[in-house]
Amino acid sequence: MNHPSLPSLLGVFAHPDDECLLAGGVLAQHHAAGARTAVVTATWAPDSRRAAELAAALAVLGAGTPRMLGYNDARNLEAAPGRPRLLDASPDEAIGRLVAHIRNFRPDIVVTHDAVGQLTGHPDHVRTHQITLLAAEAAGLARLFPEAGPPWQPAALYAATHPESGVGLLRPLLEGVGKEVLTVPDSYVTTSVDVTSWTDVKWRAILAHRSEVTRERPLPGILARLPEADRAQIIRTEHFTRLTPGPAKGDPVQLAL
Repeated sequence: MNHPSLPSLLGVFAHPDDECLLAGGVLAQHHAAGARTAVVTATWAPDSRRAAELAAALAVLGAGTPRMLGYNDARNLEAAPGRPRLLDASPDEAIGRLVAHIRNFRPDIVVTHDAVGQLTGHPDHVRTHQITLLAAEAAGLARLFPEAGPPWQPAALYAATHPESGVGLLRPLLEGVGKEVLTVPDSYVTTSVDVTSWTDVKWRAILAHRSEVTRERPLPGILARLPEADRAQIIRTEHFTRLTPGPAKGDPVQLAL
């Protein structure tokens, strides 16, 4: 389906591969419609192995080149040796760096993690959510972070999320490798996007994160071991909550202003 008027989209996610797993379909959808798309990644160094994988994944999605804040991962200090963990970084520093990316790219829509940290509650997901909420507001205020460029106010902020009724096959798969499964009430979801037309692109982008595909516990590895039909069922719908000016009904089937 063609959506010639889809708005520009900036994803802000904690780790390389989050962009594919949580919003790969809508990134591909917006790119296919001619909209500008990009991704900011909070952790891992720009010269790390996962940065190279991220670059390959973004090329598949049509989302440009990596924009990396370069902080260390809360659970893997090899992500950015010598750099503070995202959890330990100065909030003002992290927010200011993200504000610079928002003002540089000037997106209509920003998409990030939800408040519970996406299924497993990873602390980097939660902190990225918090930083993005503050940066999306600050980006539009000229008096805040003036060194980060002219102000730009995104029209909408969405959180990628997982409603209880939408977890399906993921629950037993994640619990089977010892992971907690955190969801939100169905009523919290304002938009569910059917990305069936872009699942092949989304899957190729996920596969670009080779180091995660070969491991047992990360979601790319779990998905890679599934029959194609089961995998397609899991990745064909992406759920979001519009957060500006609070949970509010928008377009129920695509991200909109």
